[in-house]
Amino acid sequence: MIFLSDKLWFPPVETTTNDGVLAIGGDLSSERLLLAYKSGIFPWYNQGEPIVWYSPCSRMVLFPDELKISKSMKQILRKNEFKVTFNQNFNDVIRACKNIYREGQGGTWITDEMEKAYINLHELGYGKSVEVWYGNELVGGLYGVDLGTVFCGESMFSKISNTSKIAFIYLVEKLKNENYSLIDCQIYTNHLASLGAKEIPRSKFLKYLKK
Repeated sequence: MIFLSDKLWFPPVETTTNDGVLAIGGDLSSERLLLAYKSGIFPWYNQGEPIVWYSPCSRMVLFPDELKISKSMKQILRKNEFKVTFNQNFNDVIRACKNIYREGQGGTWITDEMEKAYINLHELGYGKSVEVWYGNELVGGLYGVDLGTVFCGESMFSKISNTSKIAFIYLVEKLKNENYSLIDCQIYTNHLASLGAKEIPRSKFLKYLKK
């Protein structure tokens, strides 16, 4: 296992363990985070633990043209009950993702340190958010890291059913219109698969990052 120091570098992603762990330690400076995302690496750890950096051999991604919207979701969208905005309230979105109750999870992986780090990325123009409003209340959304042609999704939340899906659908349509290659969803979930995301080899994912 590689332990990182203050030096700004990562080992080759091909040296990951079977569960995708590449290295431990380092920091969450904006420079290191950007280097990580551009190299196909992301942090994932719990409060009070060392920073763990991952680069799984299979990457869950969504190509904008392959977005799947169910009939029931199309009906919800047609009702037009919610307003969607972009990058209007990043701080509240990440805090909602951090604090929302998630069934089956004892806590959140968004640590205080992570919250500050991604807010810093937002202030630099790399951290982006989608907000879903019901009246004046923020009821859903997501945030991630924008690399120009690849959007790396980090977390989403819903206070009303399906509002995180609404945020995701609006994001995908926006990125499609702006000719983004793909959305990085990191790891497989049934929820993401239902929206059209699929796993591709890490080597293929890295090629998209270099475009």
